[in-house]
Amino acid sequence: MTANTGPILAERRIPPGDDWLAQEILDGLTPEQLIARTRALKPLIAANAQRAEELRRPVDEVWDALRASGLFYLFVPKRFGGLGFGVETFIDAALPLAEACGSTGWTATFCIEHNWMLAQFPEEGQQEIFSRFPYIVAPAALVPPGAASEVEGGYRLNGRWKWGTGVMHADWILLSAVVEGHDPPQMIMVAIPANEVSVLDVWHVAGMAGTGSNDILVEDVFVPARRAVDIGLMCDGAAHGATLYDDPTYAMPMFPFLCVAASLPALGIARGALDQFRETITSKVARGTTIRQMEKPLKQARLSRATVMVETAELVIREIARQTLAIAGKGGDHVEQRIHMRAQASYAVKLCSEAVGLIMEGSGSSVQLLDHPLQRAMRDMAVIAGHAAFDPDLVHEADGRALLGLPHGLPIY
Repeated sequence: MTANTGPILAERRIPPGDDWLAQEILDGLTPEQLIARTRALKPLIAANAQRAEELRRPVDEVWDALRASGLFYLFVPKRFGGLGFGVETFIDAALPLAEACGSTGWTATFCIEHNWMLAQFPEEGQQEIFSRFPYIVAPAALVPPGAASEVEGGYRLNGRWKWGTGVMHADWILLSAVVEGHDPPQMIMVAIPANEVSVLDVWHVAGMAGTGSNDILVEDVFVPARRAVDIGLMCDGAAHGATLYDDPTYAMPMFPFLCVAASLPALGIARGALDQFRETITSKVARGTTIRQMEKPLKQARLSRATVMVETAELVIREIARQTLAIAGKGGDHVEQRIHMRAQASYAVKLCSEAVGLIMEGSGSSVQLLDHPLQRAMRDMAVIAGHAAFDPDLVHEADGRALLGLPHGLPIY
């Protein structure tokens, strides 16, 4: 199974066994204060953005600062010492990270959201994991699903998963698997300790290079039933979180919420690019003249068009979040709406990508230098826009079929 997989990484940055800052971090922390903390981290994150790309993972100093902000407690249920904040706070706290560095924003945003995923597991499993540490840092790898064979007390797990965002600082790993011998197929998500997997060094990419989203290899690992949940129930907003907690946040359908989380880094990157463009045309003088570029009508119009595109994308993403919360706990009665929200998220990411392209076209050749944030933004946006959640051909075809009352054909929605 290990042939042609790339070298196994020997070293990762795993969090310590207890959170010595927990009480200081959380005492009386309000949503507004948490958002202020993440905004205050932007200079540190931006200063380390190129370093993250060189390392091919988030920078340890930045990751420690994120931990100290309290950000990873955001979706941990209050029962287990978390903040239990809502989706609007999540959006406002996550955006500044990607404005400063797309890779860091992408990795942190998903690690925050994956604590919401863990809150969908059986209560006994949540108790086991959250009692060891007040939050998890974990990738949640969905594709390709592994194989789970049922054994006494749980499952035996095997497989190799791609796109393990967060794995370079992980203490737990969330993985999807198809349970053998079920017709129709049953897909589950399992949680296993990070020291029970191998991380394969394959993350050599053109964009989002600083996420460290390496592959994950599992060979014959036992997973107790308390650390497994039916993905179909998560998709319907009917997993354990819907019954364990009064907060409707924990009864949201998984995939629209996942689309919100995945689109936030694209929005943050585009907002950061707008700031860069505004700064560039304000200070740059056209060659051979004394006229600043900001005085040129075409530059003004380009800034306006890009701004409107990004603002429109933000309105769409925030509306998806509101709709997702509105249908929380209502099960499979809203399948077509959930598919449509995925199409809306895909279009919002497309707007962000096109806005960054529009900015690049009007920024001159100097932005192509590898130490310039705008060229990194362009490459990062290309990778996000190609994410399976936003595949425009797949997503809009499925939405169009659903709008016509035809079978949509999506395995997860």
